[in-house]
Amino acid sequence: MSEPRVIKVLLIDNHPLVLDGLNALLETFDHIEVVGRAGLAHAGLEIGRQTRPHVVLMDINMPKLNGIDAIELFRRELADSRIVMLSMHDSREYISSSVMHGASGYILKDVSTDEIVAAIETLAGGGTYFSSGVSDLLMKRGAQDRANPLTPRERDILGLIVAGRSNREVAEALGITSATAETHRKNLKKKLGIATTADLVRYALGHGIAAKAG
Repeated sequence: MSEPRVIKVLLIDNHPLVLDGLNALLETFDHIEVVGRAGLAHAGLEIGRQTRPHVVLMDINMPKLNGIDAIELFRRELADSRIVMLSMHDSREYISSSVMHGASGYILKDVSTDEIVAAIETLAGGGTYFSSGVSDLLMKRGAQDRANPLTPRERDILGLIVAGRSNREVAEALGITSATAETHRKNLKKKLGIATTADLVRYALGHGIAAKAG
């Protein structure tokens, strides 16, 4: 896929100042056109249906529907759009969840203008892009993850699942929403190649992950 002459970009972030700043930044580049801005994922999806952007630049932490959970919706309805997550978090959990859900890039909010533009150009050309801090983290943790694929948070969630906790109870124990608890459960199954909750429990017991009181 060759890079389009003008790259259509959709911006989604619930902070108006971030949207204004990104829009002003990208307007200075002749080969990039901001075709829409939204503060919520669902509103962004509606704009995306109308504008068919080449690249969607989306924040992770948003109300109602967070950016990671929104990725699959965008991938299903805007199959030709490439998604890059824009976040202040360099958490391995956020990064791996974004990639597993179908994001093609992940950049931190404190990167330079040049890096944001490079990410947009790379995704529009069919590639993937991870900002320097994210790439370093992925490389550093790669070997460790092969030996121990679960993050500490995922091990906590699996321990609660072993204890028979529902999504609502997992959410209450960890201070997250039920929807996020369900997303974590799905991510565990995807990461481990496991289809059922019973198989998750068997995996946990086989790898020394005990039931966790919630």
